[in-house]
Amino acid sequence: MHREETRAAVDRLLGRTLDELVSAVRGLDADCAADLVVPLADFARGGGRRMRSVLAWWGWTVGGGAAEGHLGGAALRACAALELLHCFALIHDDIMDRAEHRRGAPSCHVAHARAHRDRGLLGDPDRHGISMAVLAGDLALVRADDLVAEALEELPGAREARGVWRQMRTEMVVGQFLDLNAQAQGSRNAEAALRIDRLKTASYTVERPLHLGAAMAGAPDGTVAALRSYGAVVGVAFQLRDDLRDVFGTTGTTGRPGGEDLREGKTTLLLAMGTELAERQGDRRAIETLRAVGHEGAPVAEAARALERVGAREHVEHRCAELAGSGIAHLDRIGLPPAVRAGLDEFARAAGTP
Repeated sequence: MHREETRAAVDRLLGRTLDELVSAVRGLDADCAADLVVPLADFARGGGRRMRSVLAWWGWTVGGGAAEGHLGGAALRACAALELLHCFALIHDDIMDRAEHRRGAPSCHVAHARAHRDRGLLGDPDRHGISMAVLAGDLALVRADDLVAEALEELPGAREARGVWRQMRTEMVVGQFLDLNAQAQGSRNAEAALRIDRLKTASYTVERPLHLGAAMAGAPDGTVAALRSYGAVVGVAFQLRDDLRDVFGTTGTTGRPGGEDLREGKTTLLLAMGTELAERQGDRRAIETLRAVGHEGAPVAEAARALERVGAREHVEHRCAELAGSGIAHLDRIGLPPAVRAGLDEFARAAGTP
């Protein structure tokens, strides 16, 4: 299957899975289905490029997995599970970041809080919204685990793939912890920022989806190593690109208000390098502005201008391109189907272009 065919197949499979989930919960409690599961299903259906699923499918293809038939169908179910894992990550991340928007709409906890207010229910609407969002994220994770477990029963590389799935989820949690911890400490350390990017984003966005697909197919060690090396660096480039767009992009391109990372004081390479460059240049105004990031009332627009003025934006843009080029070079170590090679090259170039 080509990329668009894979996305369409994942959408169909995901739709059936979500319909089954809504039906199963409705059999237990109609209110839970209507208030909790239907909004989750709408969120899972309504956005995203199915990028992780496509990458996992490419890993399966590179490993020699069948494109059709019984095994191909099982592999596609495991690939689709990544979309539900992604929903879980987004919902919980938005709670921790106090993010009010996602994909151009109210984030999950905000939407549930608004519903609480609109219906005139008792208690604190914001606390209710957070509680409902936690449940929705948990349910997305549980169903993702179910899909993978069911799919792997039928696949040749089940044992290895289970290990990949387990490691990926653990890396996500550790990366999220490091993100929260660095933010709490006001860290401006570039190495710490890159480690967060590697564990929190690169792993489950690029590296592990490719690894999961290849493992399911029983791909040779050399193939797995090359795909993982590609995924590790391109995944970091993907996150650095998003960091740049958060600060210098627009709501129309990101689906979220700009500058949220600066408002929350996220430890990004952009902020770390900006602080380092400002200190090297003796730019006192920039130093004071960037050190204030994350504190109440910090001037976000002025911080963005400072990051550009001291050269941090240019530095991170260069790093994006450098990592993308490195990822493409890793693919030269293995033979790939032409369509997959073209797709991975295109993905890397997109990740390397802010």
